[in-house]
Amino acid sequence: MSVELLSANHAAATAAILAGEANREAGGFGGGVYPITPQTECIELLCAHDFTKGEVVRVESEHSAMAVCMGFSLGGARTFTASASNGLAYMCENVFSAALYRLPVVMMAANRTLGPPWNIWVDHGDSLMLRDSGWIQFFCEDNQEVLDTTLLAFRLAEDPRILLPVLVNQDAFVLSHTMMQTDIPSQEQVDRFLPPLHLPHQIGDSPVTIGGLDFPHETEVHRKQHAEAMDRVFEVYEEVRREFEEVFGRKPEGPVVPYQLEDADIVFVSMGTTGSTVRTLVDRAREKGIKAGGLRIRIFRPFPGEAIRSALGGAKKIAVLDRNISLGLGGVTWSELKDWAPEGSLVQDYMIGLGGGDIRPEHLESLLEDLQKLEHEMHPKIVEVG
Repeated sequence: MSVELLSANHAAATAAILAGEANREAGGFGGGVYPITPQTECIELLCAHDFTKGEVVRVESEHSAMAVCMGFSLGGARTFTASASNGLAYMCENVFSAALYRLPVVMMAANRTLGPPWNIWVDHGDSLMLRDSGWIQFFCEDNQEVLDTTLLAFRLAEDPRILLPVLVNQDAFVLSHTMMQTDIPSQEQVDRFLPPLHLPHQIGDSPVTIGGLDFPHETEVHRKQHAEAMDRVFEVYEEVRREFEEVFGRKPEGPVVPYQLEDADIVFVSMGTTGSTVRTLVDRAREKGIKAGGLRIRIFRPFPGEAIRSALGGAKKIAVLDRNISLGLGGVTWSELKDWAPEGSLVQDYMIGLGGGDIRPEHLESLLEDLQKLEHEMHPKIVEVG
């Protein structure tokens, strides 16, 4: 294991390269790629690597990139790609197809605001647009978590009890272009952690049709199987976390990450890099005698409702920080979390940092003051910080 200064883009690509090489005795590595800001550096590093077995195919669009990934995966290759924003939107049809084919593709998304008007900065709306696609979704807080999550995503996706694609999300520019010291495992360690991929429905020498016509009852069966696989994710993820720690000496965070929640009356819920800002807010509030706490959601799909309910405990007021907006509803995270909040608690939605505005401790301090004054839940609020 070595320590290097990496951007999160390069952290994701480094993990994908190590994972691809770990499959060299089986189907090797395969990926379809197309550049889009701010993930381009990820696929540039990927393209520069000469894989022992496999290749990276440069295509003409994001739609084709996922199509190539599906072909590689069906052929038994360990498969990775990356995209963002309108690239994910253009890819959308095949994102659903990859999940419905039950293919263990891993994709990194550098979360970026959907346009037009065109904006290249962070917003979670692009990957949350895909929340019903059947992909497992992780949100990462720092570069080390991006690298580690990409590695464990392959192990989780390829588990025969799961066989679902995984989306590893990171905040555009806040992480994608920020350099951090990152522990990089050796190839030998990754080989131990990631056994060769043997896809049960891998295409072989005999002719076979993939994705043919389903009649209604067949569709019901397939959707039931897909839902049951999603239901098994948390159990299998716990096993993967333990095995990751055995090999690499560090244990990835669980589906939710609590901070000073034991006696918290007021809790701020976040995803991605906002989690570190929330911790700063909590520390400042505690210094003033305010029983504040933080909760970072690390896995968004499947939604960790039971873990959220348990972590929130007896919280009386909950602020959900949504770096996204579902027009006509409010924040996506708030809309899914509020039914899991403690009975009688006030759950207020604050849509903040939309379009990439900086979320700073002073912004959250003003929200804390607002939350303290509230006696009942208000309409979701858009907070202007840009």
